[in-house]
Amino acid sequence: MRSWPSSLRSRLTLWYTVLLGLPLIGFAVVCYLVFARALLQRTDRFIGDALTAFARELVAERRAAAGAGAAQAMRRTVDEVRFHDLHIAILDSAGRVVAESAPAPREAAGESAAAFARAGRDAARGFALTVPRDGGRDRIIGRPLAVAGQRFLLTGSYSLRDSEELLARIRRVFLVAIPLLIGCAGAGGYLLARRSLRPVASMAARAAAISASNLDERLPVGGGDELVGLARVLNDLLDRLEGSFGQQRRFVADASHELRTPTAILRTEADITLARPHREEAEYRASLGVMQDAARRLTRIVDDLFLLARADAGHLVPERRTLYLEDLVHDATRAVASVAQQRGVRLELAGVVEAQFQGDADLLGRLLLNLLDNAIKFAPAGGSVTVSMARRDAHCEISVVDTGPGIPPEVQERVFERFFRVDVARSRSDASATSGAGLGLAIARRVAEIHGGELELAESRPGRTVFRVRLPLERPQAPGTRPQEVSVLPEA
Repeated sequence: MRSWPSSLRSRLTLWYTVLLGLPLIGFAVVCYLVFARALLQRTDRFIGDALTAFARELVAERRAAAGAGAAQAMRRTVDEVRFHDLHIAILDSAGRVVAESAPAPREAAGESAAAFARAGRDAARGFALTVPRDGGRDRIIGRPLAVAGQRFLLTGSYSLRDSEELLARIRRVFLVAIPLLIGCAGAGGYLLARRSLRPVASMAARAAAISASNLDERLPVGGGDELVGLARVLNDLLDRLEGSFGQQRRFVADASHELRTPTAILRTEADITLARPHREEAEYRASLGVMQDAARRLTRIVDDLFLLARADAGHLVPERRTLYLEDLVHDATRAVASVAQQRGVRLELAGVVEAQFQGDADLLGRLLLNLLDNAIKFAPAGGSVTVSMARRDAHCEISVVDTGPGIPPEVQERVFERFFRVDVARSRSDASATSGAGLGLAIARRVAEIHGGELELAESRPGRTVFRVRLPLERPQAPGTRPQEVSVLPEA
């Protein structure tokens, strides 16, 4: 059985009640003790003042009746000097009562004082004690008294019944008021906790109603700075989730669309080929060539998707080895030289620098090939693509510049999205290496990021588009430049 409430509202109420109730009870106990002590001190002062006044009167009576004995003077003073509700008794050194005020309402104070003296107390030092009497208590104070060279004990007894009745009323008030205040505090704490947590319940209900079909809804914002901050953080999370879901939907739709084209070509070509029982060898070869091109495109799309999926899952770990970036730039430029020649594009390698780097040569080579492939694809016939390298602030920058029509400003932020193509009307049946599915730049950026670098669209306008890769160099190197230019001119 659980003894601690599981509800946050109940816990807050319990803590609020305990934190208020314990100090309240402690304050009441302290106040009661202080008040009881004050009453007792007031009684002691009254008895002490009365005994002092009695002693002065006794001295005066002795002077007035010089021939009278000490005991006679004491009895006469006791009869003449009276105090309201105060019983006075005088005891000799043997503990016998010499004189006392009459009538004695209860057990004589002298007897209590005598019992006190017989218990071993020194009457010469005086005393103060509280004794029970007839369902109540009396306060007795004794003082030493010297008369005619003899030692006596002057005692005064005062009933504490009025003080005890006052303390009893205070206890009753506390016993009623404190539980009532604690109960009110608990009820108020519950209402406050319920009101304070109402926005949380509202956010929880709204969050429970949000699913993949209505990710555009947001949590209500309100209920104090802390809850407002929480609601904003959760709404930001929903914004990111909505963006991720939208990107995933677009990705699945685009991937399905891209995969549908080569698969449709394969199926259609196979159906046409098998429609006739007998064909010439040349017809079979032509049909197989079409299917081969479609299969290559399909394989390339699948490989690109697999690479991006591994990168998103964090499983694409580059195999870091010592390499030279200028060698990768040379190799990539030579690899696309024939493609550039076929399209009538001039390819230039304008300046390289020595750049030792720790990275994956295959992935970095793919990055460069994707950038060159993209530049050649959009460069017009007779245009040019220029590759250059530079060192800046412990980074190596590789720039790919083409003289194509440029990228419209409104879509420049989307060029690195998957399956995004600026020229959607371009034919996808091009069998050259420059035909793609809109994944090249996305892959290039991911490769740059896993190597600690970045890929950006530095500039784009009609006649000039610049993509720049920045890779961090791990240790300083002596700068060196090897200018070189490779030109591939279109065939006449």
